Amino acid sequence: MNKKQKKFQFILCGTDTDIGKTLISSFFVRGLSAFYWKPIQSGIGIETDSEAVYRLSKINKKKILKEAYIFNEPVSPHWAAEIDQKIIKRESLTLPEVNGSLIVETAGGLMVPLTRDFLQIDQIKNWDLPVILVCRSSLGTLNHTLLSIEALKKRKIKILALIINGKKHLDNPKTLSEFSGLPIIAEFPYLKNIEINELDILWEELNIKEKLNTIFQ
Repeated sequence: MNKKQKKFQFILCGTDTDIGKTLISSFFVRGLSAFYWKPIQSGIGIETDSEAVYRLSKINKKKILKEAYIFNEPVSPHWAAEIDQKIIKRESLTLPEVNGSLIVETAGGLMVPLTRDFLQIDQIKNWDLPVILVCRSSLGTLNHTLLSIEALKKRKIKILALIINGKKHLDNPKTLSEFSGLPIIAEFPYLKNIEINELDILWEELNIKEKLNTIFQ
């Protein structure tokens, strides 16, 4: 799985919080032997998202890049920063320069405020990297996903593809594909106990490398 591959750099966004971005990030980090950056971590809990990606992907720890900000409370970044009496500065969110593939995982949904006058989607626009959007498979995903796509398109942010995460749904993938016109590169199954070999098998079964080569053309 960790064969030499060409460089892929993109932002992994979700249509909502707790949507599985960190699991999907681990999947790409391992499959591409990529660098991983979670610029803003709101809430520490048992482990940070960076620690989770390191644990799940078993990537070289040097490829887990240091967060720009870590806040204590699991709330929107702008409020988490205020609680910790800190200020999120845009200059601290400059993309890291790396020699290889890079996965940037955002905090929460697209319209989450980073400050009182700056949304996460504004920062995504500034980064000028394409986006892969992670969405739920379940009820509510049509509205959330199509609204997210509309917001990205309005700002002329390139969307590479969708990933649907969760228990397989008989209609939602078809409907999202029809209305968005975007490719769905994976319907990621619900994994109760995540093992590395499962991620490796899925990488091959879903033919992710070929799909990435196609959407990055």
